[in-house]
Amino acid sequence: MTHRSLPAVGVLMIALALVAGCGSDDAGRPDAAASSVPAPVATDPPSGSSPSAPPSSASGAASPPSVTPQGPTERRPASPPPVVLPKRPTGAPGAKQVVDAFKAAGLKVPHPKDRSIDCGPDGLGLGCSELIATDAVTVYVFPDETSAGDIAQTWGGQSYQRGAVVLNYLEAKTPAAERPRYEKVLANLR
Repeated sequence: MTHRSLPAVGVLMIALALVAGCGSDDAGRPDAAASSVPAPVATDPPSGSSPSAPPSSASGAASPPSVTPQGPTERRPASPPPVVLPKRPTGAPGAKQVVDAFKAAGLKVPHPKDRSIDCGPDGLGLGCSELIATDAVTVYVFPDETSAGDIAQTWGGQSYQRGAVVLNYLEAKTPAAERPRYEKVLANLR
């Protein structure tokens, strides 16, 4: 044997080892296991032994449990569960009502979008009850005044709170000089 044939012999040995270790291609057939492995023979247990003890193979190891075929996998819809938001307090104006009041007062509220889903599933996001965003101001309605106050304080000078309603100017294009007009409409809405 020459040094040039050693790599070919090595590859051949690896291939043989893989084929020997992999077994046959009968794994997908349900009757393949029965034809390649002898079935255990049921015998009466000797007296004094437990009748519920699993039968053992010739090597002393327990035989593997039988696998029963399962039915098709159930497909579930890909849509998320419905969002449940906390209720707004009785007497508090709704976000749409606030935006409509701004329009009636002649204030700009372009491109209103109901983004209440951003309050979070089951109210776990910001914890708001309603949310309408416009290009001028974003209107949040919270389930209580404490939650509204906490968020308004977090947003600092970029927000205004009146009861359970918070006006947010963080992403708005409303000049600071115009903001008191929105706040006055909200204050008079109750």
